[in-house]
Amino acid sequence: MRFLYTIIFYLLLPFILLRLWIKNRKIPNGLQFWHERLGLGLRPVLPGGIWVHAVSVGESLTAIPLIKLLQQRYPTTPIIVTNETITGAERVRAGLVNVTQLYFPYDLPSILRKFLKVLKPKLLILLETELWPNLLEACQLYQVPVALVNARLSEGSARSYRRILPVIQKMLKNIDVIAAQFQSDADRFINLGFPAERLQITGSLKFDLTLPLHLTEQAQRWRKIWGENRLVWIAASTHPGEEELILQAFTEARRVYPDLLLVSIPRHVDRVSQLQQLYSSIYKVAKRSDYNEKNEDSELEVVDIFIGDTMGELLIFYAAADLAFVGGSLVEKGGQNPLEPAAVGLPILSGLHTFNFTTITEQLKQRKAEIQVNNAVELAEQVISLLSNPKQRQQMAQEAKKFVAENKGSVLKQMQLIENLLI
Repeated sequence: MRFLYTIIFYLLLPFILLRLWIKNRKIPNGLQFWHERLGLGLRPVLPGGIWVHAVSVGESLTAIPLIKLLQQRYPTTPIIVTNETITGAERVRAGLVNVTQLYFPYDLPSILRKFLKVLKPKLLILLETELWPNLLEACQLYQVPVALVNARLSEGSARSYRRILPVIQKMLKNIDVIAAQFQSDADRFINLGFPAERLQITGSLKFDLTLPLHLTEQAQRWRKIWGENRLVWIAASTHPGEEELILQAFTEARRVYPDLLLVSIPRHVDRVSQLQQLYSSIYKVAKRSDYNEKNEDSELEVVDIFIGDTMGELLIFYAAADLAFVGGSLVEKGGQNPLEPAAVGLPILSGLHTFNFTTITEQLKQRKAEIQVNNAVELAEQVISLLSNPKQRQQMAQEAKKFVAENKGSVLKQMQLIENLLI
């Protein structure tokens, strides 16, 4: 089965490269290091390090506390971080020092051989559910231990894996240890055949989120720019198909709160022009990049919708808002991270498609810190209801913040498993 997978991958590689070019050709530096995905012309790297793979922005942010702890514990060991997206790479370079950032190689034996011969890693750390057949086989061949940390496995993914159970079991055999987020994740890995004695439930690294320095001051600055007396609703990490629903809900909410500001943050910043076109036919719109230290004046108070088009400021915008909607949940993307607004003390709204964060969402709902909605009509109703009830917002915010605080410590538990592989 892996042989067939490899042949198909080789045949599709020209089309994959063409798609990569089409997707990134208009992005500055978008194709600068594309050759690294083929294992060619890698940037300088010291061999014998710890290789951490974080796919995109979310995984990169999640990995940062763990990588910083690795640097403290192993100060002379090189750290190599690979990503599959430009935005993920940017977050690594912005959030970490003294690490080598590379792009993740395609899962083909000839490419992986080149990659591993250059890196010669003493350990590979994969985040969440990054299972690549040829990569895990190559690690076995080159005797590289593998840790799957912050591991999660939804019921839907588990069902899909069971259809190709022999392939999955072969991959799992090549993983030395799994740090599962929750009991439900652990049970699914065990049901697929992973030995229970090599698995530990450690919680989610996302609870160990580090809030930026001067977060409160930066948030207050934006409230002043937007208008200190306005209510602010942030709809963050949204995907195609969601913004139209959010716009409908916002229009309804504005009937009750005419001065309400919507802060719209797409999951991918390259979609900002689409959002601007969508919103500007009805409302006055501004982008984050339109403003700097010199033009912070009252003209911003007349803006109806503020679009975030920069990287690394999401937590600041959350902290400056009164109410959050977390995207990827009104469309079937599985939801984005609700712990970010929870950590800064915001009441949370989401759609029903939160299978990427099932356990966390259920726990937030049980604590009455998050409310799920089915559609734009229900979203508008909940936005209006919560904006009308400051006491409920405050209670939800307190429970959300407390939930995050009570579950911190996963990074130390996962570090202990990693250290056992480095002995």
